[in-house]
Amino acid sequence: MYLGIDFGTSGARAIIIDENRQVILSVNTSFPAYHSVNLWEKTLHELLSQIPFHLASQLKSIVLDATSSTVVLCDRTGNPLDEAIWYNDDRGKESLSEIREFAPENHLVISATSSLAKLHWWYHQPFFRDACYFLHQADWLAFLLHGKLGISDYHNALKLGYDVVTLDYPSWLKDRSYFDILPQIKAPAENIATVSGKISKQYQINPDCIVKAGTTDSISAFLASGATQAGEAVTSLGSTLVLKLLSTTKIDDSRYGIYSHRLGDLWLTGGASNTGGAVLKHFFTATQLTELSLKINPDIPTNLNYYPLLTKGDRFPLNNPYLEPKITPRPDNPREFLQGLLEGITNIEAQGYELLQKLGASKLTKVYTAGGGANNETWRYLRHKALKVDVLVSPHTQSAYGSALLGVAS
Repeated sequence: MYLGIDFGTSGARAIIIDENRQVILSVNTSFPAYHSVNLWEKTLHELLSQIPFHLASQLKSIVLDATSSTVVLCDRTGNPLDEAIWYNDDRGKESLSEIREFAPENHLVISATSSLAKLHWWYHQPFFRDACYFLHQADWLAFLLHGKLGISDYHNALKLGYDVVTLDYPSWLKDRSYFDILPQIKAPAENIATVSGKISKQYQINPDCIVKAGTTDSISAFLASGATQAGEAVTSLGSTLVLKLLSTTKIDDSRYGIYSHRLGDLWLTGGASNTGGAVLKHFFTATQLTELSLKINPDIPTNLNYYPLLTKGDRFPLNNPYLEPKITPRPDNPREFLQGLLEGITNIEAQGYELLQKLGASKLTKVYTAGGGANNETWRYLRHKALKVDVLVSPHTQSAYGSALLGVAS
């Protein structure tokens, strides 16, 4: 049995799968946004307590994922010195001018929300003198399971500045005075240690169960889709539109917010647009979306040429912070208006994949779909026509399933 645990922004889930990758157990819990570190620990224990003895005693591995760039600063015993800084917290903008002085031009860390920017902000706080470990959310949660501090993975560490090509910290980061509190980096799914005796006894978990290095929630969601070959991609049709394409070539282009994660011998590259489901939900209820979609004839285009945004500005595939939304003219028929919006988002998706390939990524061969829009068959048909490849619904969409897969594969 293999346990995957996912900590998202509004809830956590644990999924156990067997050697055949079949789901044996799925439990979850919700929590308020931007909650405290103490609630992380409470939630982790709540999930473990829901695992029956006959499954816990058979666990071979645990892999944990959490939100990228959510970080915590700890003392020598692992106790947080401050509240966690969340993934979208931009207080690091105060440090960007200093980071530009030593980081390479256009590097991923030169962002107000990067892990390094948050660390640099903490560096200037009085309590930093007591800091011994800088950890990501997944790192700290895994520490609660195995008891070893100062260990992370190269997915979470990408926005800290870790070089995923050389698999080492770059010299410009090693020169920083706070380098000694940065975590040791392992490959995702690499063994760390067995569960602690305390955890094993408390939840009757197999004492030989290995806690492995984790990953981010977005990468584990990609893994859950089943995409494994270069050219395969996952489009997330959530509130925003997120594209991820497996490639033999590493693509980084800060102009469009494009960067690549190492995924075995391949690279996971992609970008995100501000278009997506939030635009649809602004104009239609869930029931309306379902009913009107069934009335659309996708073989007869509207030619409305929308660029659906709720506010001005996009970065990928068009990099223009002043880009105005284009959702006019608005037809009197709501079915036609919805079709125009779906066509517009579809065109943006197609442009996104075209841009990734233009920049050198592998040729698109197949697209799996995740997110709330995945089950809209009309939309899927529109996307199939535009992308000219098979467009499939991901068989699994839970990040916890992707983390459990890491435990099986390694």
